[in-house]
Amino acid sequence: MRLRALLVVLLSSISFLQAQTSVPATINIGSISGKVIDKNSKQPIPYVNVTLKQAGKFITGGITQDNGNFTIKNLALEKYTVEFQFIGYKKQTVDVTLDVNSKSVSMNTILLEEEAVQLEGVEIVKEKSTYEQKIDRKVINVGKDLISAGATAGEIMNNIPSVSVDAQTNAISLRGNENVRILVDGKPTNIDPSQLLKQIPSASIKQIELITNPSAKYNPEGMSGIINIVLHKNAGQGFNGSINNGVTFAKTPKVNSSFDMNYKVGKFNVYGNYGFNHGKQKNHGFVNSYQPNAEKAVDFNFQNKNTSHLYKIGVDYYIDDRNTFSAYTTQNQFFSSGYSTTEVNYDDPAIYDIIQNNNGRNYNPSGTYNLDYKHKFKKEGENIELEYNFNRNKGTENTIFRTFTNNTSSDDPNDITNINNNTKINLDYTNPLPNDARLEVGLETRIENTNNTFNRNYAYNSDFKYERQIHSAYVTYGRQWTKWGFQIGTRFENYKADAKFNALNSNEEKFNDQINTFYPSGYVSYKLSENNSFNFNYSRRVDRPSIGQVNPIREWSTPTVSSIGNPYLKPQFTNSFELNYTRKTKIGSISTVVFYRVITQEITRLVEIDPNDPNRNILSYDNFKDNKSYGAEISGNLDFTKWWSANIGTDIYFKTIRGTVSSSFIEKDVSIFNARINNTFKASKNLRFQLFGMYRGQEQGLQFLRKSMYKTDLGASYNILKGKGTISARASDIFNTMNFSFDGDLPYKQDGAFYWESQSIYLGFNYRFGGGKNAALQRKQRDKNETQGGGGMM
Repeated sequence: MRLRALLVVLLSSISFLQAQTSVPATINIGSISGKVIDKNSKQPIPYVNVTLKQAGKFITGGITQDNGNFTIKNLALEKYTVEFQFIGYKKQTVDVTLDVNSKSVSMNTILLEEEAVQLEGVEIVKEKSTYEQKIDRKVINVGKDLISAGATAGEIMNNIPSVSVDAQTNAISLRGNENVRILVDGKPTNIDPSQLLKQIPSASIKQIELITNPSAKYNPEGMSGIINIVLHKNAGQGFNGSINNGVTFAKTPKVNSSFDMNYKVGKFNVYGNYGFNHGKQKNHGFVNSYQPNAEKAVDFNFQNKNTSHLYKIGVDYYIDDRNTFSAYTTQNQFFSSGYSTTEVNYDDPAIYDIIQNNNGRNYNPSGTYNLDYKHKFKKEGENIELEYNFNRNKGTENTIFRTFTNNTSSDDPNDITNINNNTKINLDYTNPLPNDARLEVGLETRIENTNNTFNRNYAYNSDFKYERQIHSAYVTYGRQWTKWGFQIGTRFENYKADAKFNALNSNEEKFNDQINTFYPSGYVSYKLSENNSFNFNYSRRVDRPSIGQVNPIREWSTPTVSSIGNPYLKPQFTNSFELNYTRKTKIGSISTVVFYRVITQEITRLVEIDPNDPNRNILSYDNFKDNKSYGAEISGNLDFTKWWSANIGTDIYFKTIRGTVSSSFIEKDVSIFNARINNTFKASKNLRFQLFGMYRGQEQGLQFLRKSMYKTDLGASYNILKGKGTISARASDIFNTMNFSFDGDLPYKQDGAFYWESQSIYLGFNYRFGGGKNAALQRKQRDKNETQGGGGMM
């Protein structure tokens, strides 16, 4: 409902711009202005549809800004009927006359009154996911079709254009690149993205924002951009909320549930969210290696039981019309226990076969604490905001590796503790300037530290301490007029990192780094016509090594490979250029994007032979020379008929990959092609069907070629209880075609495949309750749970 209103407003705005050019300039000398506020709360109402008519015929129009103000210029000196419309409010009509003596009329304050009808329920989750293209980001409003696609955030991410999630490692990539920054409610988290995507229930997600070229107001991490996961926070009046319950049936059942509530009265708004995930996952795979005189096969079997609890509780206190205080906390409890078997079979009788059993438990509690104060000055749109955010994550792993070889067995207990803290303080100031311009400045301090300890055989083995401090300042200036808009800015950062690594019977290793850098950005938008718009943007980005990439304590281990970090890694820098063209048609909108990136000091995976065991490999990271990548995307949100609509996306990327395998430097040019389509069929008012298909093309790696994979999903949803409840069902990968398979020839010929519980059936139920009015009051940007700032002039 809210999205439909915004689309209507946007179309009206574009029509207004087009209409301005259709009347001879000699008579367009008048203007009408004013401010629209809520009659009861006296708060400004943004995005109100302002329409000018004559004899019932539409002449031109516009929308109100964030502060409720509107101005319609270049009007003929005639009599008009001005209509004000917004969802949830009564329409108001005012007659205005422009003449020689009153060329510019100020309507002062327009009071809109809420509809008296009480809504029976609050629609928290939409039937169909919708896609919005903004100046600096693509916003996916998650609907029931995506929620039923999977139990976790990682599973529904694979259904979104531009995003891919590796089903085995849960590594997430944006536009074919894994150097992407993951935020939750616009805030950083110390949880590794591969773990985070497994912990967040899909029913707890409200929006997913893809920000491929962030402005200078954003932290510059992430070569391919930012993915912001927005959790539910309802802002309706009174008490309201929703309950989601779902079960996924595969080899074993998995439960996915969430509860959302909101109570808003007077000066207070209290909200809460709880998400629960529980279930077992069974995976298996094999690798066949063909080495001279030592052919071998490796078989894998994995079984994990994961349980996660996600809590979010917050309160907003509206002190008065100019001052607001907000606070919230997000708590995440993740438990995992697993058992795996790895069998290594050698054809050479001189080498004993190996069987390794891995029995482990992981516990990862994390918490985020956020305080925010915002003050509005007397000048409309001028404000200052101070925010404090603290995130703490403590992970423990207790694993016993039991190895059988040559009729003997040995145990290798591993205990790892990871404690990560992240503190961020930022101060932002916004000042609207004349001629539809805006100035934004800000300061930020971030302090991140980690303390990791590795005990082996119940005794000390090594520890790693890492801290980095980032102090930054930014300024952006933007302006909007007629068909053009632009924004320029830069961010200065002082970066300092210190690391210490101690190991048993070894000398202490130290590492430090300090860099002062500017990160410029720029945006230019142009509306060629009502249905055609262009946007060109540029930004300089940085990929600072993650904790996992610099931590020399092993991340995981098998009988043949161990993964460790490199504390001497340097940051890599990216200059990113992007051109976006959006075409609106009678059936929807189509967006085409081309991008080009130049990367320096690229961070790449490194495979080396273990110096202590020639039969084992070490997987780590290193910096290599400069690199380039480019690609194109086409996506559409289309309504073909009244009963058939679809979200369509296809993309292709070209890049050069580099790395070292067995002391040999490898360089290859590769391309990646992906395609997705999500169809929705409306059988009746309450019954919907979904048909989803995806194809992920083959991808060349340093050591092997990953073969293509694809799947088809079929789903349905039915509204009950007068629209308050929805029953959903989905059959995923109905042809059981989704698996990871590969062929390789470095450092020797090998092939293999991995399989997971891709084929499954999901059943879910969503119930919405509450009776508050759907008031569309102005909310702070932080209330939308979006990343900081808007990134451009709208």
